[in-house]
Amino acid sequence: MNANEAGEVGESAPRDRLRDAAIETFARLGLGATVRQLASDAGVTAGLVTHHFGSKDALRQACDDEVLRRIRALKEEGIHRSPDEQLAMIGTLDEQGSTLSYLLRVIRAGDPAATAFLQHAIADAHAYIEAAVAEGSVKPSRDSWGRARMLVLNQFGGMLLHADLAGIDLADGTAVIEHVAREQTLPLLELYADGLLTDRTLFERYLALGEHSPTPKEQP
Repeated sequence: MNANEAGEVGESAPRDRLRDAAIETFARLGLGATVRQLASDAGVTAGLVTHHFGSKDALRQACDDEVLRRIRALKEEGIHRSPDEQLAMIGTLDEQGSTLSYLLRVIRAGDPAATAFLQHAIADAHAYIEAAVAEGSVKPSRDSWGRARMLVLNQFGGMLLHADLAGIDLADGTAVIEHVAREQTLPLLELYADGLLTDRTLFERYLALGEHSPTPKEQP
């Protein structure tokens, strides 16, 4: 390792720790948390946060990128696991409480950064779903981008509604995960495995209309 590489490693470690601490703080306090609050929770000065990230917006972008990476890694790992192993993963999801709280805070914000976050989440979902199609564990779709978009928006939006209906504070991501897993696992797996309609006529009639075009990738 040369001097430049050593400097990059030394610089990235505290930066990553600050980013991870910021995810925890944003998850607990919301995206309105100040740089001073973020620094205090991380046990550093506000100046050090500015030194590493330049601005709160840049810090939030780093947090967005990390949360997307965590979600992508979790989904990609699940694809390669057996059904028993996938079910076992449900019992470990409470470890992702802060990640989920942060995600839901971003979605609820509804600002341009949230739109960009969703677009990246949809692109990631499309990639790992198509990997599952290639492996033979998921059926192909006539509209792969539309399917990925529907699944992401339904999942994230559904989590928000579950939290609202159950009166769960978004700061408690673990409680949201436990509630959603308890309420959704059976009906969701049943829907995925067995479908909903007993007759394909409606679907086939819709296809015969020829009005549907594949969903463009770039749409949120």
